[in-house]
Amino acid sequence: MDIVTPHGPAEARLDGPDRPAFLLALTHGSNGGVDAADLLAVREVALGLGGAVAGVTQPFRLAGRRAPGPPAKQDEAWLEVVRRLRERFGNVPYVQGGRSNGARVACRTAREAGAAGVLALAFPLHPPGKPEKTRVEELRAAGVEVLVVNGDRDPFGVPEAADAAHVTVLPGERHDLNRSPAAVGEAVEPWLRRCAARPAAMARTAGR
Repeated sequence: MDIVTPHGPAEARLDGPDRPAFLLALTHGSNGGVDAADLLAVREVALGLGGAVAGVTQPFRLAGRRAPGPPAKQDEAWLEVVRRLRERFGNVPYVQGGRSNGARVACRTAREAGAAGVLALAFPLHPPGKPEKTRVEELRAAGVEVLVVNGDRDPFGVPEAADAAHVTVLPGERHDLNRSPAAVGEAVEPWLRRCAARPAAMARTAGR
């Protein structure tokens, strides 16, 4: 599904039934794509629960850039993607998430997107070696239930239990969360099952 946003085209790879139990939108980090091992593990869990999954490639990556650009522009593009996806799938429960930079986008836009919950994989709490430049307020301000899944060896830091509704720390994992993708799926499954059963608010972007 090709989607035109105010900041360039995005692409959503759609999987699952036409009449899903819920919709899960997932996106990538700054340097990766929607085929990252942890994202694929979550995709399989969501499909197994009867959901539809949209793996979203954001405009900056589709254009071949690694730097996502200003957060406000990235968020505006993401919200247009959400609007189009929710038009397609109707008023089913909606959950959004991503890994690394994509987790930040999902947290920042959760309220306006009308998400029932946010999945934050490898949330980059701070730049490596710079804990004073914390991004913890993005987690705390999400306004919906957030599940964080991080590795205990992540150089970008690990959020505290008080920073989100649920924080799962996987031993031996670094920022890429690719040592045991199955463990990522196991950590996500019970949360996603509960979260996807809740009605989501209608996205505030629906009238744009």
